[in-house]
Amino acid sequence: MDPVSCVGIDVAKAKFDVALLKPHGKYRSKVFPNNSEGFRQFRDWLEKQEALKAHICMETTGAYGRSLARFLAQQQLLISVMNPALIHAFGKTELSRAKTDKADARLIARYCQMHRPAPWVPPTEAIVTLQALVQRLDDLLGMQNMENNRLEMAEPAARASIEALLLTIHQQIDTVRRQIQDHMDHHPDLKSQKALLLSIPGIGEATAAMLLAFLSPLTRFHSAKQVVAYAGLNPRIRESGQWAGKSHIAKAGNVLLRKALYLPAVVAKRYNPVIAAFCDRLLARGKCPMQVIVAAMRRLLHIAFGVLKSGQPFNPNHALA
Repeated sequence: MDPVSCVGIDVAKAKFDVALLKPHGKYRSKVFPNNSEGFRQFRDWLEKQEALKAHICMETTGAYGRSLARFLAQQQLLISVMNPALIHAFGKTELSRAKTDKADARLIARYCQMHRPAPWVPPTEAIVTLQALVQRLDDLLGMQNMENNRLEMAEPAARASIEALLLTIHQQIDTVRRQIQDHMDHHPDLKSQKALLLSIPGIGEATAAMLLAFLSPLTRFHSAKQVVAYAGLNPRIRESGQWAGKSHIAKAGNVLLRKALYLPAVVAKRYNPVIAAFCDRLLARGKCPMQVIVAAMRRLLHIAFGVLKSGQPFNPNHALA
């Protein structure tokens, strides 16, 4: 493999740290504002460093890094977007202990140099719009929950203000939900994929929208295990000598996907024959209820990936539990 410069990017809300790793092992580091002007400054800096052909890697960081990744792809730069769990595991192999944004950017650059991950495939404009809408819906639902909590504890003088705000939030939630459904119905691919997901007992309109928003394009996943890791639902077991710890989910992936799958898993445990049988077996083996629900979330994601990949609706006889 020919030597090539690699760039690691650690993205935060207001800025992103960049580490340019040259083939001879020397670093160049810089910090840019996380906005459109910062994106242009970064591109110009790469040109000055004669690194426009560098392989750029960054972690999936939700809304914070999405615009930067799209900008770099539009500039025809080689960009890979990685699951943070992979970078974390790589850092452990290096016994890396430094935890600063600059150190993280350098770690990502070294991962990029060693593994040369596949290029990132940007989502279509239809998916970008869907992502923005489901993100906004999640924000509104969070605001609604916070204001409901405030209302429970509010003094009488403040109740009218909170109730007025809750009414506005409720109206906006209804509006965004309609926008999401209209958007999917006006795009044939999204509409047909939504129908496939709705054939799975336990998955409703909101979950289908979330899955389509963040699993597209599906071609970047080669297996259901990769999808599970992307959602941060892969189990992590800690063991040392004769001590065996309990397993926990990694929680390093897409938090919106995890949130979106919890209630569907609870419903599927009762009404989806494949999930119900699977959960019964786990309970019989002594698993606690929360472990069973998390396992059901994983299995539901396996099934969703299967129907989207095959283009065939859910069939309980084919979805082996």
